[in-house]
Amino acid sequence: MNTLTKLALGMIGQLKPQPAQGNAVCVLSLPPPQTQGGLPLMQALSLRHSERKFAPAPLNHQLLSDLLWAAAGLNRSGLEGRTTPSAMNSQEIEVYVALPEGLYRYEPSGHLLYLISATDVRRVTGYQDFVDQAPLDLIFVANHSRMTAVPAAHRESYASVAAGAMAQSVYLFCASAGLGTVIRAWIDRQALSEAMGLQADQQILLSQTVGRPVTAPPAAETPAAGVSPPPA
Repeated sequence: MNTLTKLALGMIGQLKPQPAQGNAVCVLSLPPPQTQGGLPLMQALSLRHSERKFAPAPLNHQLLSDLLWAAAGLNRSGLEGRTTPSAMNSQEIEVYVALPEGLYRYEPSGHLLYLISATDVRRVTGYQDFVDQAPLDLIFVANHSRMTAVPAAHRESYASVAAGAMAQSVYLFCASAGLGTVIRAWIDRQALSEAMGLQADQQILLSQTVGRPVTAPPAAETPAAGVSPPPA
């Protein structure tokens, strides 16, 4: 669906999810993340860029596992420490995963995806046309009920910083794994909140599209460990 059509539908409150493509499961157990290998940090930074043309081919579960661990996974199990920071350890950012078969919420403690809605909400995650067909759209949601230790006046800015850190981790993972990604804030937040069934204390901050780029990214010397380079 093109941008003008989305804008028009949004104005009349008719920007809605699509029926799911494929079968969703209530709980999707992800394989353990591959935390070794990948490109050196400086090389990944040099390849980091925004991509806006994506192939519709789905990401396999190992790529999805590694991607979500990079964004918000546990890297210090004894301390419940994560790969990205959070003010006062509020862990207020919830990562939602919009796939063709359904909308899921990522649970770092079990490295699981919980089904929220067996609908395809990808086209509601942004006004851009490419979000409809890319295999994955992430939505970063601030749960303000978890921020009781943070002064109310600072909660949105603190949460935005945490979501930005997650988005950058996704960028670096994608650069290392030969994937494309772009962060987005042009969203019909009311339509998306309704599609996701969010509560009043949950705030959509950002969305991020991920997939294999249609055009090849800048050449990398080696792919991430266990990850095949994208098809030519």
